[in-house]
Amino acid sequence: MPPAAAGARGERGHDSWLGRRCPTVVLALLVVLSAATLLVLDPVPLAVLYAALLAGILATARIGPLRLARAQIPFLLFGIGVVLVNAFTRPGVEPWPQLPVRVTAEGLVIGSALALRTLVIGAGAVAFAHVTEPRRLMVSLIRHARLSPRYAYALLAGHRMLQDLPAQWRQLTRARIMRRPEPAPLRRGRYRLTLREQASCAFALLVGAIRASERIAFALESRALASGPRTLWRPVPVTWRDGALAVVVLGTIVAVLLGGVLCA
Repeated sequence: MPPAAAGARGERGHDSWLGRRCPTVVLALLVVLSAATLLVLDPVPLAVLYAALLAGILATARIGPLRLARAQIPFLLFGIGVVLVNAFTRPGVEPWPQLPVRVTAEGLVIGSALALRTLVIGAGAVAFAHVTEPRRLMVSLIRHARLSPRYAYALLAGHRMLQDLPAQWRQLTRARIMRRPEPAPLRRGRYRLTLREQASCAFALLVGAIRASERIAFALESRALASGPRTLWRPVPVTWRDGALAVVVLGTIVAVLLGGVLCA
């Protein structure tokens, strides 16, 4: 995908309704949602919460269902492992004693709850990463969460440096292929590096990243990052829409948890 197209694809999430909300509020709601799931071991309310979260993400984050499903695959695989481990190891009643392996009902229930907890937190984290612009997040945390500018701008500089690493890796590998004394072998229509050549490129990438981090540190220090209070350019306000988002999310969490307690 061309860089311009990739940038436009990422901006769609930033321009969504959820992306225009205050990042500090969204992050705080994600923390509350994650903490709330720790209080529940019943799969039913967690499943309802997960379904409500997916519906909210699709409606407000401007992310397609297919892309959201692909982003959930790592969490789904981890959840399946959690279910299997708990089903095979936890003591309890065996609903299917004829099976060659021992499976307990208690293990299935607890494993399903832990897996759904993973999916809920994973879906929230994916949505937050999709809609949040790093600069707005740091400015918002400085203003509303009282985060020190020294740490905020250092994290922002590190994030941008990490974003440049894939392009630097491609540049190093292509240059390594061009310096070969003989034509590189083709594998599936593409040139491939040997393990030794990849290690050489990785070492060069590491050295370049260390030197870049030193230059960034000197640049931040020369701009008096650690001295005194600082003003903010383009501050991120908290509006009534952020309050409405907090009321809807918190109300949904409370309603689902109370419904699970009453139905238990």
